[in-house]
Amino acid sequence: MDLIFLGTSSGTPTKQRNVTGLALLEETGSNWYLVDCGEATQHQLLHTALSVHDLQAILITHVHGDHCYGLPGLLASAAMLGRKQPLTIIAPAAVADWIRATQQLTALFLPYTLQFLSVEALDSWQHNNWTVRAIPLSHRVPSYAYCFSETTVEAALDTARLTAEGIPPGPLWGQLKKGGEAVHAGRTLRGNDYLLPPRAPRRIVVGGDNDNPDLLAEVCATAQVLVHEATYTQDVADKVGDVGHSAAARVAGFAEAAGLPHLVLTHFSARYQTDVSASPSIDDIRAEAAAQYRGQLWLAEDFARYRLNKAGQLSLVG
Repeated sequence: MDLIFLGTSSGTPTKQRNVTGLALLEETGSNWYLVDCGEATQHQLLHTALSVHDLQAILITHVHGDHCYGLPGLLASAAMLGRKQPLTIIAPAAVADWIRATQQLTALFLPYTLQFLSVEALDSWQHNNWTVRAIPLSHRVPSYAYCFSETTVEAALDTARLTAEGIPPGPLWGQLKKGGEAVHAGRTLRGNDYLLPPRAPRRIVVGGDNDNPDLLAEVCATAQVLVHEATYTQDVADKVGDVGHSAAARVAGFAEAAGLPHLVLTHFSARYQTDVSASPSIDDIRAEAAAQYRGQLWLAEDFARYRLNKAGQLSLVG
């Protein structure tokens, strides 16, 4: 699965960063999922190859505007661009009420069905090869993280053994990968003898606003990637007080204790400049997190694209 950041600023946009939005793109095909939809998310999509026709679901972490004010515009544009297939929206129940009121008060006609699932009542939701769970967080309003887990992991074919035994690639390999039998040079080959044990399923956790990363301990125990807000550095967090956000040090310390291999920080306060010679700068967040965390650390930027491969390794691809 690929992660494409559409917005990485908290509260208000900046010239370099839009407010929150994250696209998760399936490994094969063009199906994708949107976590949060801040204002102007649809404008951000114009700079990507993502299509509203391939959007499988929208997941909203909480009701604050920098995470959902782009939703009515995106839905309306999808209608004008000819979308017909139903669209699932997983969100706090209030979001469904808001969208219905917007439709009524602005005469917004959608030629496709919205299938609302209340996150407050969500057990899990499965689509294609991914299962999504919601985990309650700690914020000024109810906020949630979404955990994307790979549902089915196929056993890999032991191509090294096949090559060593002189069995050439081709349809025969395909039969063995399916667990069937095949005959080669008078030998009967059994698929199960040439299948490697299944790898661990991939798991990505995407958090909404949250001042207590420890709430994610259980779900992060088997995750390869955590995407979490780091709105402030600790010194600024101490000054602004209890506003329901995490400092970089706290998130990084949690990730280190949890043994997470990959941590992607996002949702940065607009006060942090991209110019590292300015003060405060985004480099202050990086330095504070790096002092606590020894895994692979990323500070997300708008339109950055990361790929989680089958081996559970995350890399920057664009």
